[in-house]
Amino acid sequence: MVDVLLGIETSCDETSAAVLVRKPNGPELAGLVILSQDVHRIYGGVVPELASRAHLTAIDAVVDGALDEAGLPISAVDGIAVTAGPGLVGSLMVGVCYAKALAAVGNRTLIGVHHLEGHVFASLLEDPSFQPPFVALIVSGGHTLLLDVPNWGHYHLLGETRDDAAGEAFDKVASMLGLGYPGGPEIERLAKDGVDRFKFPRPMLGSGLDFSFSGLKTAVLYAVKASENLEADRADLAASFQAAAFDVLTSKAAAALAETGYSTLVIGGGVACSRSLALVANERFGRSARVVIASQRLNADNAAMIARAGWFHLDLGRSSDLYLDADPRMPWPGLIRPRIKQGSRRNVG
Repeated sequence: MVDVLLGIETSCDETSAAVLVRKPNGPELAGLVILSQDVHRIYGGVVPELASRAHLTAIDAVVDGALDEAGLPISAVDGIAVTAGPGLVGSLMVGVCYAKALAAVGNRTLIGVHHLEGHVFASLLEDPSFQPPFVALIVSGGHTLLLDVPNWGHYHLLGETRDDAAGEAFDKVASMLGLGYPGGPEIERLAKDGVDRFKFPRPMLGSGLDFSFSGLKTAVLYAVKASENLEADRADLAASFQAAAFDVLTSKAAAALAETGYSTLVIGGGVACSRSLALVANERFGRSARVVIASQRLNADNAAMIARAGWFHLDLGRSSDLYLDADPRMPWPGLIRPRIKQGSRRNVG
């Protein structure tokens, strides 16, 4: 049984470490450090090789910082949970190799964790009594999907993006508008001064639970090119794009709640850091459904959510051996994909 678990997250451009300790009511977060890599702002997106090097430089200090915050020495750690995928392979390898070394030299239990499953568990860190069933909307730079979660560790895929993820669309639209990276916070700040006067399309609204954001992104591109005064239109373009994206996300979530009969929606992932999305979701669902969104630092890529998901699997007797490898396309354990339908573009799982 693990009593002190160290979590490590290096899937993209955040180097993070967290410490969970066993308490009577369940694991408690004792320390969390998240170090974002600012170098990518120069390039308007993540440069994989630079990300890997930055993880190598930072990981020792980040782990030490999490342990210091928890007030514990490394010798107190008896388990390691690490993101094994999906993500950038070079970044993942830094975390996985570091975790395996710590596990080997200290005879510690090791568990590889699926990054997206971590996002599902994030809310449990703030409310240990929170339980399924619920619909999960995971929205990040690399993924957008809807899940039916009847129990922890069991996931039924309801819908996913067919092209761009929502977070990726925000980054690309921000670039079109001459804003910085990452795009979500930049668009949210600018949108506060704008109005939804462009009325951009809501792709695939009313067409099942899959998502598509490429058409919306293209509509913004055409509007930017057609603008005679981009500086004057920029805030309205940001507000109109954000309104369209959030309308699609919350509409699909509403359809998923209706399909499952559930009354709780969990929103997780980097895009869930948006206060505007939380406002839209709460206004839309009102008293018809409970909307659960973890705090911003637990929705960003962080090691606390990885440690919490890892704790769940360890308590069930699962673990990884030292052959654990980074897998940028790591399959989600416990995920059930719908059977393929005639004419469907979904993969059989």
